[in-house]
Amino acid sequence: MILHLVAADEWERGAADELYVAPSLATEGFIHCTGDPQTLLAVANALYRDAEGEMVVLEVDETLLASEVRWEAAAPAPPPGVAADVRFPHVYGPIERAAVVRVRPLRRDPTGAFAD
Repeated sequence: MILHLVAADEWERGAADELYVAPSLATEGFIHCTGDPQTLLAVANALYRDAEGEMVVLEVDETLLASEVRWEAAAPAPPPGVAADVRFPHVYGPIERAAVVRVRPLRRDPTGAFAD
């Protein structure tokens, strides 16, 4: 299972039969994901803490993806709170909504930090 963080309204805009395409697919060639909840929280707090609105976590069964998944190092460096040797699953194509086995909100604590 791999995890992808996305704004709730962005995820909800897509139809059930559409492919999900994150903006990073066009700009970087892949969709960013993480391999575990702790890394997801560290990334969320380092990069998305100031994001407005609700965020949701897509739990994706990578065996159901048609797109290639490569586990790669962060470039140029992982965000704060993530060890240098952590590999990130990058999805090199769209994500089929049928591969998303669960969508759950990522809650915030009273300070605005993400907590799971």
